[in-house]
Amino acid sequence: MTTAVQDRDRASIADKYTWNLTDLFPSVDAWRAEKERVAAAVPQVGAWRGRLAQSASDLADALEKRSELRRAVLRLYVYAEMLSDQDTRDSVHQGMTQEMTQLYSALAAGSAYMEPEILRSAGSVEAFLAAEPRLSIYAHELRDIVRRAAHTLSDAEEKLLADLGPLASAPGSIYNILSNADFAYPTVTLADGRSATITHARYTELRASVNRADRQAVQSAYFTALGEFRRTFGTMMDGQVQKVLFFSKARRYGSALEYALDGNNVPTSVYTRLIEGINRSLTHFHRFLQLRKRMLGVDELHYYDLYAPLVPSVETAYTPEQAEQVIVKAVAPLGSDYQAVIARAFNGRWIDMYPTAGKRSGAYSQGACYDVHPYILMNYNGRFDDVSTLAHELGHTMQSYLSNTHQPFPTADYPIFTAEVASTFNEALLLEHMLRTLKDDATRLSLLGQYLEGIQFTVFRQTQFAEFELRMHEMAARGEPITGDALSDIYFDITKRYYGHDAGVCIVDDYIRHEWCFISHFYAEFYVYQYATAFTASEALAARVKAGDADAVRRYLGFLSAGGSKYPIDLLKDAGVDMTTDEPLDLTMQQMVRVMDEMEGILDGRS
Repeated sequence: MTTAVQDRDRASIADKYTWNLTDLFPSVDAWRAEKERVAAAVPQVGAWRGRLAQSASDLADALEKRSELRRAVLRLYVYAEMLSDQDTRDSVHQGMTQEMTQLYSALAAGSAYMEPEILRSAGSVEAFLAAEPRLSIYAHELRDIVRRAAHTLSDAEEKLLADLGPLASAPGSIYNILSNADFAYPTVTLADGRSATITHARYTELRASVNRADRQAVQSAYFTALGEFRRTFGTMMDGQVQKVLFFSKARRYGSALEYALDGNNVPTSVYTRLIEGINRSLTHFHRFLQLRKRMLGVDELHYYDLYAPLVPSVETAYTPEQAEQVIVKAVAPLGSDYQAVIARAFNGRWIDMYPTAGKRSGAYSQGACYDVHPYILMNYNGRFDDVSTLAHELGHTMQSYLSNTHQPFPTADYPIFTAEVASTFNEALLLEHMLRTLKDDATRLSLLGQYLEGIQFTVFRQTQFAEFELRMHEMAARGEPITGDALSDIYFDITKRYYGHDAGVCIVDDYIRHEWCFISHFYAEFYVYQYATAFTASEALAARVKAGDADAVRRYLGFLSAGGSKYPIDLLKDAGVDMTTDEPLDLTMQQMVRVMDEMEGILDGRS
């Protein structure tokens, strides 16, 4: 089934498994007409230049116009981007996305005067908020502008930085096209004689093959092919890192990390505390790797064994309809309304399900279109980890749906720091449901193993990435050259330490030094650490919901509905977890140890 799906052309996929983009615009012509209307209206945002400090009414008028235009631009952008993601080879749709990057930059440049003017009247902000009710929905933003006063520049300087938007997006855009459309994917011959072209989606599928020789051949071919382009990938990454360094210096931050985290008012200690805590916890991770070695029955565990099913005999094939049934039942602790929206996502064509030629790799939830429902991109192959990924993306979708439903547009967009909480929370509920309904040892071992894999890939692996990313930016700050070879060496050293290579826990083969070329998230600065922090936060929150705590359910749904109305640290405190402490990570490690104890007990009993 999986191979047939992988080879499909988009035209052969049933409509019910594809996006219905007419919910956004009935046609490209309609999009074009709206784009021209909005582009003509963008200059209107400058009408209040020099007047924002005069009255609360003028400030409210200006902010409302900017919100109106942002709302329209985002809808246009989402449509263009998703058209392009359906087939990254389509240059017309690529061009539409580029047009929107330019239009968004024009809007940012046209409204760049606002923050400096607001700051010049910072002493009036609270008085304006008291005098003008229309400003209430902008209160958090206005107070945040005052907080960031030391990093806000003059009108001309702010406009210059805004004008750099299209240029600043270039490294990520080039990576997307190279890796998804132009890259010469390697071809390998599998053990059964089939020839397989190792695209991103096919790599994700085949790295989990039951056949060990296939896993080794696929991973070796894929990362070796990436390594042949390491100089190009290194140049793109240098562009990304230098971009972040430039903006951090321009805005007078002490480091790139401080610059990246300050937008959400997250202390840099949260980032460094995570890396320190994970390095202290590597003994737990190495214990899991030894457990994986035992369950696979191999004399020596290799990096290419990390995705192999721990219990190959367990059937984990799910149709999309079966996935819907399982996920809807799993989220029952969050109530029937929550379940009903999940069902709408499946039946209302919110999800583009299957991988097809040229389609963007990976998975995401797009909830930026305030007036329409969220959308989900999947590359669904029918395994349980695909069901888990779908539940993950539906968590994002539910946060977008509830935030857009309960918040006004200015506070509906939730911060990245909290985004991964909702997704991993759904995964936790899915695992709980599966463990509750399936009791045989083999299935239980498989599910518990997948929980530990979730910790491996979301907590340990993402922190490994975060440490690598921090090293890159520290190199740039010291003026050291950032080349493909230098990055490969750093990545290889960090990976060997995390996986216990020198101690013989897991052998990290030489070609793994090029794996960093595969990670698209490095083009969103200091993003990946949030997967790990969010996982630990959701573990703490989900434990209370799974225990039947009605107040925990209420607080969690309130968190999902809060959007960006507060700083992320405060939103999570309201939900019941403090991310400035070690407690969330410590609780996660304690749960990891309990699961390993249970798995080893089952294995000992079977022996």
